[in-house]
Amino acid sequence: MTIRLQKDANGKLRQRIQCGNNLLFADESAELGGDDSGLSPHDLFDASLAACKAMTLLLYAQRKAMPLESVDIEIDRDSSQEAKGHYGLNVKLGFNGNLSESDKTRLTEIAARCPIHKLMAQTEITITTTVV
Repeated sequence: MTIRLQKDANGKLRQRIQCGNNLLFADESAELGGDDSGLSPHDLFDASLAACKAMTLLLYAQRKAMPLESVDIEIDRDSSQEAKGHYGLNVKLGFNGNLSESDKTRLTEIAARCPIHKLMAQTEITITTTVV
């Protein structure tokens, strides 16, 4: 999948992101020079974790016939030590459905195994940049 990004005509920093048939916008807050008209790059990064956890849990619950109706996720970011190589994400999971305590325990374990969690925590990522 190719992601294409271009500066949007509206806004100082606003970026138009096209991925397949999907379109979204990124921007920075007014404090950082943007117009706050889209998620910041850090927000997009953090949101990918929340989305992946929710979808992973819903698919798992469906396969295991667990009565999970939906997942509410809250992520609090601590980027105060980012310059020193530490980026903290605190994840709170809310399970909606008639679940037992053992179901909730198992779902919590599964949440830590979603592909984006593993990518962020366990994978060495190589980025190659070229000028075209």
